Amino acid sequence: MAERESRIKKTLLNARVNFIYYFITLILSFFSRKVFLDCLGADFVGLTGTLQNLLGFLNLAELGVGSAIGYLLYKPLYDHDQDKINEIISVMGYLYRIIGLVILVAGCILACFLPLIYPNTDFGMGIIVFAYFTFLASTLIGYFINYRQNLLGADQRNYVVTAYFQTATVVKTILQMVSAYYTGSYYLWMVIELVFGIGYSFILNWKIDQTYPWLKAEVKLGKKLFKKYPEVMQKTKQLFIHQISGFVQFQTTPFLTYAFVSLKIVAYYGNYTLLVDKIIQLMNTFLSSINASVGNLIAEGNKQKIMDVFYEICSLRYLYASFITFVIYLFLEPFITVWLGGEYLLGHVVLVLLCLKMYVQVVADKTYAFIYGYGLFADVWAAIVQSAIFLVVAILGGYYYGLSGIIVASIISYFVIQSLWKPYYLFKKGFLESLLPYVTYSIGMNVINIITILLPTYIMRQLFPINNSSFSSIVVSFIFTMAVYLIITIILYLSLSKSSRRLLHRLASSISVRHKKNKNKNAKLNINV
Repeated sequence: MAERESRIKKTLLNARVNFIYYFITLILSFFSRKVFLDCLGADFVGLTGTLQNLLGFLNLAELGVGSAIGYLLYKPLYDHDQDKINEIISVMGYLYRIIGLVILVAGCILACFLPLIYPNTDFGMGIIVFAYFTFLASTLIGYFINYRQNLLGADQRNYVVTAYFQTATVVKTILQMVSAYYTGSYYLWMVIELVFGIGYSFILNWKIDQTYPWLKAEVKLGKKLFKKYPEVMQKTKQLFIHQISGFVQFQTTPFLTYAFVSLKIVAYYGNYTLLVDKIIQLMNTFLSSINASVGNLIAEGNKQKIMDVFYEICSLRYLYASFITFVIYLFLEPFITVWLGGEYLLGHVVLVLLCLKMYVQVVADKTYAFIYGYGLFADVWAAIVQSAIFLVVAILGGYYYGLSGIIVASIISYFVIQSLWKPYYLFKKGFLESLLPYVTYSIGMNVINIITILLPTYIMRQLFPINNSSFSSIVVSFIFTMAVYLIITIILYLSLSKSSRRLLHRLASSISVRHKKNKNKNAKLNINV
């Protein structure tokens, strides 16, 4: 019972910290994007975006070591085995040192090809090279200095990383906005980027030393212990293939858009994905805090608890998929019109496809925490097939239909593997249960979501058409719209979904227990006084 309460407590703490910083960064990102576009230009924003995606190629050298180590840490953390934790983190330090050196060498080689990658831009090669090495240096910090932060994530203490990282990001972004507004200097913008990356790493490691004073990770020791943990390389090799698939699907989209459309459309589409990603991040601020708890739950081994939590997380995913689709479809274009101007709109077809893409992605990711919790990475063929589907459809679709064709490629590849194959694989190899109840459940939840999206949309368009003349009018429309949406959605979910009712009861019970503890604590303090 104590383990369960601790797990819930850490989950709620992670969620609370994530939510606070989510809204801070959400508001800030809208202002910063506007300032950067106005003061530095759409081409510079597009350049930094493509450079960061380019460096994503180099990050493939990570091979999935971080995820493999996280999986191996769940059990010793549950057993409070400090010696084994020290050994595993030492192995991680050794592997990350090698990966960092590989990325450094590969990055220097790749830099020689920058003139070929950016042959027709308005920027001099000096600014492109400077920006490239700024982002490369920021990447290398994670491998040489920040590798121990993975322990915080596996130990359900990701709120520490979030607090320090997001605080540094907020201060950094404000300074970059000021520098862009008053100087318009590309170089100063990038210097600020690098300085804060270095400062954050030192502060984070100081905090890790405080949280785990017994942690004595040594790179030299990791080299000696490497052969003691063969599962690290086994899981790493499998995860490497999966990471390639994820990279192909998400990191190459800006390059394909640049190749088949233009650098400016990369920036315009970036405006759309910025808003969409922020809305998705709202859900991930809570669900990311659950991932380590799922690993801890699996380490405990209670089968009924595992299945109950799985369907409760599924309910959350379906609820959020409905919410994000509804909000994006009705408010994305009006918001961009007021925020940046009507000339930044990409058309209704792109909007519809983006909504479908996000729905598929949010729903499909419900298996993610459990796949990682069980260490189910052996289906490397699935990752290869997903990449192949995406590339073939994206190249053909991009050539004939531009951006719309590329988005369709993402939808198809993600649906085939993540929505169809992954649940089957999880139930067969992880849960060891029949898939049929899950299939029935999924069909029912999708039907519910169709109603929760279409019915409020129809009602709002008939009674309260969205006024996009100003931010205030959009806010008013949003309030009325969400009232209608929530009434319909809450009624349907609580009346038709058993897992949703169970989830609500679990959260209410946890809050009640915590309230009673705080009340008793206050009562004891009053007695002592």
